[in-house]
Amino acid sequence: MVVSVAKRSFYCTFRLLLVFSLGALMCGAVALASTTESTPTTTQRTHSTHVQESARARRHMARLRHHVRTTTRHHVVVARSRRRVRRHRYYERFTASSYTTTDLEAGDVTAGEDPVVRQAAIDALGNMNGTVVAIDPSDGRILAMVNQKLALSSGAEPCSTIKISVALAALEEGIVTKDTEVPLGRHFSLDMTEAIAHSNNLYFETLGRKLGFERVHHYAKQFGLGELAGWNIPGEQLGTYPSEVLPAREGGVGRMCSFGQGVQMTPLQLGALVAAVANGGTLYYLQHPTTPEEVADFEPHVKRQLNIAKLIPEVTAGMEGAVDYGTARLLHTNFNELPILGKTGTCSDKGTRFGWFASFADTSYGRIVTVFFLEGGRPTFGPKAAELTGIFYRDLWDHSYFAQKAPAEDANATPAGAGSVLP
Repeated sequence: MVVSVAKRSFYCTFRLLLVFSLGALMCGAVALASTTESTPTTTQRTHSTHVQESARARRHMARLRHHVRTTTRHHVVVARSRRRVRRHRYYERFTASSYTTTDLEAGDVTAGEDPVVRQAAIDALGNMNGTVVAIDPSDGRILAMVNQKLALSSGAEPCSTIKISVALAALEEGIVTKDTEVPLGRHFSLDMTEAIAHSNNLYFETLGRKLGFERVHHYAKQFGLGELAGWNIPGEQLGTYPSEVLPAREGGVGRMCSFGQGVQMTPLQLGALVAAVANGGTLYYLQHPTTPEEVADFEPHVKRQLNIAKLIPEVTAGMEGAVDYGTARLLHTNFNELPILGKTGTCSDKGTRFGWFASFADTSYGRIVTVFFLEGGRPTFGPKAAELTGIFYRDLWDHSYFAQKAPAEDANATPAGAGSVLP
């Protein structure tokens, strides 16, 4: 690169020198021609002028040569500087592994789960280190929970999945609508649909600062962050939502709203929130039946009604865009039969990378909410979780999970039956 820059500079200067030299020669020729019709005195004056012009040309050429050397040195310095920056570029080092050699299902309680859904989740997760939670959004029943130890843990940074709750809060407060263009730079602005689809951090940092921490905290609590999502689920741990804003040196409320810095969210908490989006605003306590008898006697428990029904279309437009052309588009490498709406999340903490994807299938039959949460190194990120979710939906589709069930089949359904019908 350094040689090419120097060559271009030299060739440009050489052409300039050639033009000036030809000009000087032409001037000299004109002066010589004029002497043939002049007196001896005029000839002497012309010869003197020609000598002066030649000296002037030599001085000009000397300045040009100096310019070439200076310009070349400048480009060399710039090129070396850029090369040094490239050489010292920082790459985050991950110590955790994205893959597992142990049995992730060890210790899982599965007698009350839907076997079709569970097997699809196991097949999709493969040997990736993570967990899958599948929920019926019509009543809060957990249909499958693979790697329950991780699913019921204290959680992790939610990454960009936090943008769902921030978007709902900003819409409820009237700060923006779906189509409001939010200025993000001198010549750049974005609306909510594109910001969710492409997971734009700056957009949600701006919303977070406009909301302020008190309102952000209020809505996060309303949406179930910082509290248990389950109803008497043994082993469930509590995620955390800070009671005070992050210090400015750590990004303040902007970072909390763009990728959840300082927040610990569990897969169950995210699943409960997305289920409320899928069902129109009912935040259910999640329940995990452990026996066929518990499935037969299942009764939903409502935690609270969220005032988000009118806001849901504003948010789901971006969630659908994320799958169609945004950060979750890898899902379509495995599944295209139904509209899927979702949100990815990617971030890291202390050598471990997190990959989130929460979604639901927009269908009248077999509507299901899924949360894929991955832990590991560089191969772990949100788009990978979306890709695995596509495998999950493909498996359910191949087993006719989303097909309309006959009334007799519904009436005689066993706990092993797949899916529930929503109006």
